[in-house]
Amino acid sequence: MCDMKVVKIETDEQLKDAFAIRVEVFVNEQGVPRELELDELDVSPEACNHFLLLEEERPVATGRFKNYEPSVAKMQRIAVLQSSRGLGVGKFLLLAMEAEAKSMGYRYSLLDAQCTAEDFYLKLGYVTESEEPFLDAGIRHVRMRKSL
Repeated sequence: MCDMKVVKIETDEQLKDAFAIRVEVFVNEQGVPRELELDELDVSPEACNHFLLLEEERPVATGRFKNYEPSVAKMQRIAVLQSSRGLGVGKFLLLAMEAEAKSMGYRYSLLDAQCTAEDFYLKLGYVTESEEPFLDAGIRHVRMRKSL
């Protein structure tokens, strides 16, 4: 595996790097309308807990989490550039985000997974809560939860 590290986003430049990854993955690859991808939690690094995964100092993955309810962090916008998929990058990023959430006092991680990624999250200890898949931005998702 290459040299990887996860950083909590603190600058506008880092946030722009995260947006570039999300636009590539969600907008360009998956067809999500740009106006649905960027929201009020993207106005600044302080608006949410944003993260960037650097592979040999190059931004290749991103994610964020927000307070969902007391003791529950909601993981969102987890995206890995196509060239870095299948290398453990997503797992590395999510585990780092979970560790940060746990250090902040959260006891659970919640996320809405695209159905195509459900097995990935199951392998990381998440449990599917949804009885039926639901659509988000025209893509089938399931709600999943994990104890931290």
